[in-house]
Amino acid sequence: MKSSLDGVRVLDLSRILAGPWCAQNLADLGAEVIKVERPGVGDDTRSWGPPWLPDGEGEPTRDATYYASANRGKRSVTLDIASEEGQRIVRELAARSQILIENYKVGDLKRYGLDYESLKALNPALVYCSITGYGQDGPSAHKPGYDFIFQGIGGLMSITGERDEMPGGGPQKVGVAVIDMLTGMYATVAVLAALRHAERTGEGQHIDMALLDAVVAIGATPIISHKVTGNVPRRFGNAHANMVPYHVFATADGHMIVAAGNDGQWQAYCRAIERPDLAADERFATGTGRIVHRDVLVPLLEDHMRTRETAHWVGALEREGIPCGPINDYAQVLADPQVRHRGLQVDLRRGDGGVCPTVRSPLRLSATPVQYDAAPPRLGEHTESVLAQVLGMSAERIAALRGQGVV
Repeated sequence: MKSSLDGVRVLDLSRILAGPWCAQNLADLGAEVIKVERPGVGDDTRSWGPPWLPDGEGEPTRDATYYASANRGKRSVTLDIASEEGQRIVRELAARSQILIENYKVGDLKRYGLDYESLKALNPALVYCSITGYGQDGPSAHKPGYDFIFQGIGGLMSITGERDEMPGGGPQKVGVAVIDMLTGMYATVAVLAALRHAERTGEGQHIDMALLDAVVAIGATPIISHKVTGNVPRRFGNAHANMVPYHVFATADGHMIVAAGNDGQWQAYCRAIERPDLAADERFATGTGRIVHRDVLVPLLEDHMRTRETAHWVGALEREGIPCGPINDYAQVLADPQVRHRGLQVDLRRGDGGVCPTVRSPLRLSATPVQYDAAPPRLGEHTESVLAQVLGMSAERIAALRGQGVV
């Protein structure tokens, strides 16, 4: 079956999440991704367990499930890039690749002759993507950082969490490393754009991706509001500043979300929950009125929504066309009929016989669909095959490199 990126080779020098997430997207689209890892250690996230991936006997391996989330479809090569021979091998691989992804600290790879300018001399068409916390320049470029830090610095946590005056109020991070993943997605877009340019012109380029830039970019709505009004956006918890009801409600057996976005939906919502008195109340007839009187209206709705089970309310609201849904845990997510229909969870067999559960890519292409051919690799699983097939090394040469600790 055809793939969108057949014939494209990616040299993945990244680890943790943002870079690997980008490289996994490219692997999903059919690129050959060679993941270069430290001998004996590998990607940092391999050790971020428990939980651990099981082998064919069901016993825990040395690979954490966290690592599995961002590394399917790749070939793992162990290589000591601090050694001169390791650097030479990376240069040879880069000369035979279309894309390189790295997330070392600014300037680190220049010490090894593996920076963009050095590799550009070998491969002028190379698309070289650097992913860092703060970018390649500026007063903070030298600082380290993780996703959590940028959720705070970039403003996301200032609008996430319950209001300060409410129980449990205060800033909250998102439950997954969303800035890492968004940076990886932005990097994917940039890499594919640069690849298109290189294919047309033969000219590669350096892509400077920063987690800080990504988190500020996704804050466009509150930032523009602030610039226009002068007001600093604040936290509303699970509420909405400009729509009521747009809330999480406790039910008799759980929690659910209701989002009635206009006056027509408000009237339909009141019918669904059998509260004609609220629909007839002039205070709540318009969106503005519901916002002004939210402190009166919301407690009334909270008390009423507790009287029936989530499934009852979801059925009643869906019949009226009201956007709504339960708040699922991940076991419930995987049991959801639509999730099951879309086949969003896929099991892949690893080289040791173990089964690795993965989550299907949301990229749905009709002519060149994503293929799920390879589980996240074991550390160094493809060292011999890559060095032999891509660089033409003999078995004796590879054995010598292994004896020297280079691979």
